[in-house]
Amino acid sequence: MVTLLRGTLRPLRLFRALPGPAADAPLRTASHGAGLLYPEHIPTSLLQKVLLTAGSAGMALYNPYRHDMVAVLGETTGCYALKVLRDQMKRDSEGAQILQERPRISLSTLDLDKLQSLPEGSLGREYLRFLDVNRVSPDTRAPTRFVDDEELAYVIQRYREVHDMLHTLLGMPTNILGEIVVKWFEAVQTGLPMCILGALFGPIRLSVQQLQVLYSELVPWAVENGRRAPCVLNLYYERRWEQPLRALREELGITDPPMHIQP
Repeated sequence: MVTLLRGTLRPLRLFRALPGPAADAPLRTASHGAGLLYPEHIPTSLLQKVLLTAGSAGMALYNPYRHDMVAVLGETTGCYALKVLRDQMKRDSEGAQILQERPRISLSTLDLDKLQSLPEGSLGREYLRFLDVNRVSPDTRAPTRFVDDEELAYVIQRYREVHDMLHTLLGMPTNILGEIVVKWFEAVQTGLPMCILGALFGPIRLSVQQLQVLYSELVPWAVENGRRAPCVLNLYYERRWEQPLRALREELGITDPPMHIQP
């Protein structure tokens, strides 16, 4: 029994010990050792995935800012949704190009000076402003480890790395109210169980006044825009830096939020 338990919990120890991969390294099918599909892959059995799901769900609900646990939950529960997203990307010319070229978003791949030099109101300039105002970095996204398909591993990695781009598109800060609004948009867009759980249980920590604002104004707006917009994973953001943010929102059918949320 002890031997079985040790084998079952081994992926959790590895998850805590492994360093993240180079953020600019694309996920590709290659030989990375016995059973490994990509550099940071940790093969897991069904039982191990169940334990990882239960543990990460509990920690993520207790502390929504435990991004590592949110990441694990997304990987262990998102297989079906990731396949749907992958197929949507393959059917779209821009999305298919992303799957082929595997771009990564990190401080090592971003030309910050170029973004800073772009016109006011452009996607690149507004994205840079978002990072600065909210004091966040694209390098904080956890590497994919528990997805047992190399292509799907890239899809969820791409989703994580464009998360801040969605904040920029929606005009939402990174405080808990802003994150919940983005999660509602992502839940409609992606169908990922992690996003649905975050949208449903994230508001537990909000005040009564915040809940009233959330459900009367912000959630209906996020859901409506999530349904109307095409798949946001099909956007090659790195080739749209110069596009005016307003024009991109109009292209996607994303309207202005009903109210301004302070960071």
